[in-house]
Amino acid sequence: MPFWGLQKQLGIDVDSFLLRQSMPQPYGQAGACHAFEREWVECGHGLGQTRARRECQLEYEDFMECMNRTKLTQRLRTILEQRDRMIKQGKYTPPEHHMGKEEPRP
Repeated sequence: MPFWGLQKQLGIDVDSFLLRQSMPQPYGQAGACHAFEREWVECGHGLGQTRARRECQLEYEDFMECMNRTKLTQRLRTILEQRDRMIKQGKYTPPEHHMGKEEPRP
């Protein structure tokens, strides 16, 4: 227990300030990745940095995927490359509305 409640006196909460999704959000709604961040923090709480890195790796990867979307962008890139390959081979013809040749709207 601290001698002075400095955080309380200054009106700040360093613990929630350090977490990205735990900060006050617009309109009072939780951040998109708040649940993943919370799972990661709860998993690593009290373990120490070395053990937490080893034991909470899955939670951390889920949180980072939610924040950065690296696996999603890699998958989309692979799908688009496959589509371009199929178009080049003549095995796939995209619909006209994907090629910008749709009828004008009134």
